[in-house]
Amino acid sequence: MTKVLIVDRSKSMRNTLRERLEYEGYATECAATSAVAAEACSHSPFDVILTDDAHSVPRVGVPFIVLAPESSVEAAVDAVRSGATEFLTRPIDMNRLLGAIRKVSEQSAGEAPQPEPEVAVPMRVRRRASKVEQIVGESEAITHVRELIDKVAPSEARVLITGANGTGKELVARWLHEKSRRAAAPFVEVNCAAIPSELIESELFGHEKGAFTSAVKQRKGKFEQAAGGTLFMDEIGDMSLSAQAKVLRALQENRISRVGSDRDIDVNVRVVAATNKNLREEIRRGNFREDLYHRLSVIVISVPALADRREDIPLLVEHFIEKISGEYAIAPKPIEASAVELLCAMPWSGNIRELRNVVERLIILSGDRITASDVERYAAGNVL
Repeated sequence: MTKVLIVDRSKSMRNTLRERLEYEGYATECAATSAVAAEACSHSPFDVILTDDAHSVPRVGVPFIVLAPESSVEAAVDAVRSGATEFLTRPIDMNRLLGAIRKVSEQSAGEAPQPEPEVAVPMRVRRRASKVEQIVGESEAITHVRELIDKVAPSEARVLITGANGTGKELVARWLHEKSRRAAAPFVEVNCAAIPSELIESELFGHEKGAFTSAVKQRKGKFEQAAGGTLFMDEIGDMSLSAQAKVLRALQENRISRVGSDRDIDVNVRVVAATNKNLREEIRRGNFREDLYHRLSVIVISVPALADRREDIPLLVEHFIEKISGEYAIAPKPIEASAVELLCAMPWSGNIRELRNVVERLIILSGDRITASDVERYAAGNVL
């Protein structure tokens, strides 16, 4: 097994690279400084080193790849002169990085290098080109969520994801699909709260031409669109009782019937559902079918509110600064420790979604660095 040492000053980048590479089958270790990297190399042999700085690589004869924060001729020349086998810039193209790691390991093993991934990408990499965003955090609560995903994803068990708005329920659903045997097939999402009750059955099961006034042609529903893959039913607690009955039948019999048709269609989908409601309370009130609840909740994953994992906020802030700065094609802005402390103390009723919006606002409105005064002025949405 190829062993990779990740040397990067950014904790969130180390975690992101480690999670992705281990998912691809590599063994990894991480180091924040050249001293820690040298210590790691003295105890364990590595096949390749990934680093954000060519000068932080221990001189131990291991091939290394530079993942530079920004692109410049000077940085590229410096990396090559330092002995780097590859120079990549951020945001990182994972296909290129995986191809570079493969080439280094093949050359070390005396094998002929394979073509670059742009020419011939193995199916394992090609079908994951969607690049699902990482679940960031090291708190006990979010670590437990990741562990559940790893255990549950390879199975065919239905999963019910619970949690408040903005906690990242969709991201959990996407990772359940990405790490499943269905990853090469479609991931189809339907927001049950956003579709009028009179249209939800057509949206889920499709309809035949002429089934109702506006049905001018036949249409496949979400169950058929997700054939072989995963159907993510978000906010399922808002679904009407009549639609719930038909979903229950679909789950029991693995077949659906389009609106306006008396013909059954076999379907092969894994259903992952999510809700911000207490479904047991909704059952008590007569708003949700208990039999459907038991069909959906073979496994329940509860996504914690941000207020319950405040120790992850510094990592999330760093992650969002790097991600959003990359989207704006600017260098990541430094943020003062006092500014992070203020962010950690905020209530975050909107959870991760609200935090991301605040970080983006601070990047746009702050000066050369994000200060505590910037947080006080702009975090609540004020721009005056």
